[in-house]
Amino acid sequence: MKQLLLIAGLILSTCLTSSFGAETPAKPAAPATPAAPQQVQVFTSMGNFTIELNTERAPLTVANFMRYVDSGHYTNTIFHRVVANFVIQGGGFDSSGKAIPAPNKVVNESGNGLTNQRGTVGMARSSEPHGGDAQFYVNLYDNEALDPNKTRWGYAVFGRVVSGMEVVDKIGNVATGTHGAFKEDAPLQPVVIQRIERVAGP
Repeated sequence: MKQLLLIAGLILSTCLTSSFGAETPAKPAAPATPAAPQQVQVFTSMGNFTIELNTERAPLTVANFMRYVDSGHYTNTIFHRVVANFVIQGGGFDSSGKAIPAPNKVVNESGNGLTNQRGTVGMARSSEPHGGDAQFYVNLYDNEALDPNKTRWGYAVFGRVVSGMEVVDKIGNVATGTHGAFKEDAPLQPVVIQRIERVAGP
């Protein structure tokens, strides 16, 4: 009889351990919510437009651009170069045509898979491949000639206009020529970048 009670006790103990002592399987982790795309709004004397920045494909260029945005560098700069059916370019000169110091250079990310299609935003640079600083441009047309190939560096695309492209087109159609310090392709009436600001998230 004692043996039967002992066996029953062992069975009961095993059942209790199986029910309450075993580890509960972990619930699968909820999928991560993708971060909202980073955007900035460009306020100009001819209207406003919004740029969505591609932090995944052009992280260094976006970080460099945002340093200039957050420092207020672009306030009261101009679009100093406008070429119809090509680009509008700005961010490096004040309304008098004086160059604004832009000490931070950025590594050329033109091989990131983004192409210079209409509405995309790229980093302007000197003839030196890694000579980009604060100046940027918006493509008015599909400009494959600005993309890299096997024999040359290209111009890094780091964003795209997501609203206000009609403003960009309006800027792209202003009368241009020699104006102040600029010998060609300068708007005869300055197009001012009043400021660039981060767009607040939802």
